[in-house]
Amino acid sequence: MAGEEWCKQQIYRAVTEGKADFVLVEGAMGLYDGNDCSADLAAKFGIPVVLVMDVRAMAQTAAAVAVGLRNYRDDFDMVGVIANKCGSNYHGQLVRDALPDDLPLWAALKRDESIELPERHLGLVQPSEQKEDWIEPRLESGADLLEEAGILPFVDTLKPVQFMSQQIPAVCPDALLGKTIAIARDDAFSFTYTANITLLQDMGAKICYFSPIRDDSIPMEATAVWLPGGYPELHAKALSENTSMISSLKQFHEDGKPILAECGGFLYCMDTLVDLDGNSFHMAGLIQGTGTMKVKGG
Repeated sequence: MAGEEWCKQQIYRAVTEGKADFVLVEGAMGLYDGNDCSADLAAKFGIPVVLVMDVRAMAQTAAAVAVGLRNYRDDFDMVGVIANKCGSNYHGQLVRDALPDDLPLWAALKRDESIELPERHLGLVQPSEQKEDWIEPRLESGADLLEEAGILPFVDTLKPVQFMSQQIPAVCPDALLGKTIAIARDDAFSFTYTANITLLQDMGAKICYFSPIRDDSIPMEATAVWLPGGYPELHAKALSENTSMISSLKQFHEDGKPILAECGGFLYCMDTLVDLDGNSFHMAGLIQGTGTMKVKGG
């Protein structure tokens, strides 16, 4: 969305300013789905691809699918495969033996509930909604399984990918000087990208956060409000009952101050939100209309 040069600059900044030793780019959907797809990004940036496959109910066929995906295009390098949810060591070995020498199996991971992350519509259940010590043990267990599966020697074979600072127009450092942007951040609103917030700060804005669920009002210093996406439908009752926050948001709007609402934040701005169980809740009422959640395909 932001262009090839800008994306390259973000990776360059991650390495130089963030002191990253290793950059992992997670693909979205399948390798070739969408524009630009994961394969497009790999080709443009010269990033090697490791294919992660759910190999339940197949063995040699998994190798055939992997080879087919690798050979579908020739403008990027697929360097290995990770076979996920293997039924046994033998299952993983069948996949390994069926793969060609130039597309090795990096790791075969058995099904293991200790590393599973629960899913729902739009993605995963967020760590903030789990117990405090819930996510770290899963990440550590996943890392241990990968190491035990022998992935590290393959990682060590990867050649460095060079990213140079891009010649892109610099942002005006005082374009938002003196402005304070209040961003909603809690269990209902959390779909933000660090790069967007960094850009606002690079333009001179100050950032503060507030919770439409728990706080009584928008921060006094705010000159603009950002209501990002999230899961307001899961917290519609709490949002509806926080009438003090709704009054504060309405006053902010009546004062003519800017509000950016997207996805779940847009639902919060509507008159009413109907959750997946059919329950109806009053929202902020800044925009006429009703947001109704539907089951997949509804």
